[in-house]
Amino acid sequence: MRLPLVVLACCEVILSLAAPWIVGLATGARLHPTLAIAVQDAVFAAAFVVGLTAVGLYSRRQRAPLVGILLRNVAAAIGAVTAAWIVGLAWPGGGMRPLLILASGAVTLCATALGRLVFNRLVDEEFFKRRVLIYGSGQRAASLVQLRRRADQRGFRLVAFVRTDEDKTAVPSDRVIALDEPLLAFCTARGIEEVVVAMDDRRRAFPVHELLECRLSGIAVIDIVDFLERETGKVRLDVLNPSWIIFSPGFDRGWWRELSKRLFDVAASLALLTVSWPLMLLAIIAIQIEDGVGAPVLYRQRRVGRNGRLFNVLKFRSMRVDAELPGRAVWAQKQDARVTRVGTAIRKFRVDELPQILNVLRGDMSFVGPRPERPEFVAELEDRIPYYRERHCVKPGVTGWAQLCYPYGSSEQDAAEKLQYDLYYIKNHSLWFDVMILLQTAEVVLWGQGAR
Repeated sequence: MRLPLVVLACCEVILSLAAPWIVGLATGARLHPTLAIAVQDAVFAAAFVVGLTAVGLYSRRQRAPLVGILLRNVAAAIGAVTAAWIVGLAWPGGGMRPLLILASGAVTLCATALGRLVFNRLVDEEFFKRRVLIYGSGQRAASLVQLRRRADQRGFRLVAFVRTDEDKTAVPSDRVIALDEPLLAFCTARGIEEVVVAMDDRRRAFPVHELLECRLSGIAVIDIVDFLERETGKVRLDVLNPSWIIFSPGFDRGWWRELSKRLFDVAASLALLTVSWPLMLLAIIAIQIEDGVGAPVLYRQRRVGRNGRLFNVLKFRSMRVDAELPGRAVWAQKQDARVTRVGTAIRKFRVDELPQILNVLRGDMSFVGPRPERPEFVAELEDRIPYYRERHCVKPGVTGWAQLCYPYGSSEQDAAEKLQYDLYYIKNHSLWFDVMILLQTAEVVLWGQGAR
């Protein structure tokens, strides 16, 4: 599924770069390739693509309706037009005229909206899908049957499940086949591009020779844990085993990664503080007006950080002062009666999280990472959820992959679901991944997703 999105991004970059020249030809306004126009054009294209990324339109899990996609395109186009206009102010009389920039934004918006419609139709059909054969029909293979939504299967098509003598079939019988010919011959005849190994018991009768033949013939062979990780963006706990964590690539924590992450944290925090301080000031004033001048504005709460170290996380107070009894931790609930009127607003748009910038600057947190949890809940969750302790091998974050992919969690089941995304982040974290998560967090803030 990554290839279609890369192709789409390249097309939209080319289109946004060409838009001013197309408008110029159509209106008779001749554009000369000056430095000012070249820089404006590049900034316009870059801002548009960054905007599309920030509103989630390059996410493989994008499931917004048509109206939502169009609104996100409009937001990206407005950002691109604004960025190009601001850059044009640096070259008075030498850049593109404001009307030309505005017309370029309109052309880009219409063309990309139409392109998105065509793209979604192609992706939803068979154009980009890989034909996949599942070798196994037991409990591990049955986890693939749960991928029922069309958005979950945009990158592949399940052709069939192969019955094995070692597995007790747990897959619907109409999707299970018994091979009566060599595996390679079956795959070649039916255009299979990838074989997913999903046997419950691999100690007996593992088809080493047949899988080796497929691999050497150009057919990809992949373990079910890696397949689900790639297609769902999370590490599935129901098929995970410790050896996979030990031997699989990823989970890197070298000195360069640590240094680059720290520099990114400081730069992102200072940048956010620079643009958000007026909003923080308004939040302080609003809390004081609602609860009185003497009421506390900040809320400090003990959380578990990297390697289990405790620290105080900072937030703007969004609940009543007496929201919890001393020593009693309570999950936040939907429509929680303890939330104040100001708290409802600042939670919806994540303003209550802004003081955590100070936690990042102090080194307690990273800008991107698993959400820090309270020690009372951690003690319970580590006993009940396998691999929960492993999420504390990195610093917690203000935002993160789990927050983008899963709504606000307030139960043990939610914690288990979010852990799967946290493990995916810990395995694949990189500077580029952090940047992408930070950009897509804008979608959560603008559309108020997952707030509670």
